[in-house]
Amino acid sequence: MRRKPIELAAVATAAVPGLTPTAVSSAADDPADFDSALLLDSEGKHWRVRSPRHAEASARLETEFLVLRAFAPAIRAELPFLMPTVAGSVRLGSLSTFVYSHLGGSTRSVEELTAGPEALAREIGTALAAIHDLPHALVSNADLPSYTPNEFRQRRLNELDQAATTGKIPASLLRRWEHAMEDVSLWRFNPSVVHGDLHEDNLLVEGTRVTAVTGWTDLRIGDPADDFAWLVASNEQDFIEAVLAGYTFSRRDAPDQHLLRRAALSAEFALAQYLVKGIAAGDAGMVAEAEGMLETLAADVEEYGGQAISLEPLQGQAPPAAVASPGLPAAGGVTADGVASPVLPGSPAPAVSVSPAPSVTVAAVPAVTVSPVPAVTVIPVPDTSAPGVPGVAPLPGAAPADREAADQAPADEAANEPPADGASNGNAAEPAGRDVEAPAEQSAEDTSTAAISIVDVRKH
Repeated sequence: MRRKPIELAAVATAAVPGLTPTAVSSAADDPADFDSALLLDSEGKHWRVRSPRHAEASARLETEFLVLRAFAPAIRAELPFLMPTVAGSVRLGSLSTFVYSHLGGSTRSVEELTAGPEALAREIGTALAAIHDLPHALVSNADLPSYTPNEFRQRRLNELDQAATTGKIPASLLRRWEHAMEDVSLWRFNPSVVHGDLHEDNLLVEGTRVTAVTGWTDLRIGDPADDFAWLVASNEQDFIEAVLAGYTFSRRDAPDQHLLRRAALSAEFALAQYLVKGIAAGDAGMVAEAEGMLETLAADVEEYGGQAISLEPLQGQAPPAAVASPGLPAAGGVTADGVASPVLPGSPAPAVSVSPAPSVTVAAVPAVTVSPVPAVTVIPVPDTSAPGVPGVAPLPGAAPADREAADQAPADEAANEPPADGASNGNAAEPAGRDVEAPAEQSAEDTSTAAISIVDVRKH
């Protein structure tokens, strides 16, 4: 059942005691998985509500909650962007809805990003580098997935087999992807912390700065190329070059020379994953849309060769578009003919020449953007028992696990204050294992809470 923004506002009052919404609008999100809304409360603070539409989406939000808890203030202080903070959660039946403190900035479409200034593209590269340079312990300590290169390659092959059983993917694409996935030399990379769901809707931008990164539901250790798939799918050479320049300059480890090939493969294969997801959800519209995009991609690859996703071209296909022009540095300071091009400390990142075929379009997996609706007055729900939430009744109390989660939640949002110099927020890191006191006073823009409030409710 889809929940309207005004219903989400009522749910939010059950998750965050004392929250009194005065206006609400819809928010951009994946409509197949979530209902989302932006709230304005009586104190002028902004909040975001995300309500899952099915069990898998609810599990992703609960995973994100664990991920955000793992980002201690000391780690957040080192990031060049802000991260969300969970203000409260409420269960509606078997699904968990979360309320987040609202972050500054706004999302922009891929077209707006690619047409934007080069400085913004480099900032995106810097944000990517900061994510990929995060300590592996952040993921392993939270019991999140971790893959070696071979494990990740085998996982993709298993997903390919699953996609092939649908009988809806053109045979030429199955052969093309299998050829790339079986080339072991393509998959020699240093695993890094990967966002896992990075795209334009999870980047908040203000001017030429990336102010925040959201959507931390798929954090893992794996292939950094996955976070570049949406960039390669844009088919905008100058934009990709600028992002890679900022990324290469900011990363502690030099990116591997096959990063863009695997990113292009990830962008194409995402269409097959979208198809499988649509079939599993019984969504005929998703399935038809995925089939159409796969057929278009297959036709383009057959006629133009497609982007390079493997080291050796597949027999019977046209030569693929070059990932890098010979003689010019490619991703990671390596030329297209395999000659290393060292990057000296403090020097600008090497120019990266990416030449995707202009006639071949790798369609991004659809993420429908919902335009905000005019502000709607919301009737406040004064207590946390949520009597104004349709079909929701309170349970006797939170489960012990919920209370424990609330006790362990971050108590200080100070590490998330906007950085003064664009690279760090400048807050002193709190020693690990110590409780952090909430500030005595909060500004009107500060929407953090001292602890997470989790309330269990169920349908009548």
